[in-house]
Amino acid sequence: MRSVKPKKSLGQHFLKDKNIAVKIVDSLTYNGYKNLLEIGPGMGILTKELVKKDINIKVVEIDKESVNFLTNNITPLRGNILNKDFLKINLSDIFNSEPYAIIGNFPYNISSQIVFRVLENKDLIPEFCGMFQKEVAERICEDYGSKKYGILSVYCKAFYSTEYLFDVSSNVFFPEPKVTSAVVRFTRKENYKLDCDEISFLNIVKTAFNHRRKTLRNSLKVFNLSDNLREDSIFDLRPEQLSVENFINLTIMIDSEIKN
Repeated sequence: MRSVKPKKSLGQHFLKDKNIAVKIVDSLTYNGYKNLLEIGPGMGILTKELVKKDINIKVVEIDKESVNFLTNNITPLRGNILNKDFLKINLSDIFNSEPYAIIGNFPYNISSQIVFRVLENKDLIPEFCGMFQKEVAERICEDYGSKKYGILSVYCKAFYSTEYLFDVSSNVFFPEPKVTSAVVRFTRKENYKLDCDEISFLNIVKTAFNHRRKTLRNSLKVFNLSDNLREDSIFDLRPEQLSVENFINLTIMIDSEIKN
């Protein structure tokens, strides 16, 4: 069987361990949705396990060589392969605005961008599971109070429950990456609508962490807050000391003052 040549420009590292593939595929619950999108299937080691599931599957793959390989070797996929860039497609078009889960062995160079696209389309995506560079996986799942806790942590935890499932050694890939990988599962929260303005929330979180060594009193000066508001004890804290709920309350406070 002719194989696909991994392309460095696409960040391709093909998983070659079937047991790991099965473990990743079985990490999804397959509950609450009937559709599934795999990102970057490559030579289809996950796909071969996914087609055994009772679910509608589509894959999005930017590499034409991989598309040809999948078309020729995984019969159930024919007609369900999107030869496109995941970061540029309209996610609501894939399953005609029906909900779907996402799975994949994500290229490290765009994995954070994939997460942000999922967050932007959270109404569509109740569950999301994939392979990340270990350091990114840790940032996604880290809780407040840690130096690894940051923008990605807060954004993800605002809308999803995140679980660090297991590490994956570099020797199960071809070519071997220079880093350890890890699999993370995102499960959308039942009440994922924020009690504050979402755009304001995201802006405040980003602004705070852009100056993470400063207290909020200094890092949020750009909002021109009154001295009275800035006397609140929350402004004595640094951003990594705030939980998602703290950031929601902070957003409500700031928005209330700005509107008044």
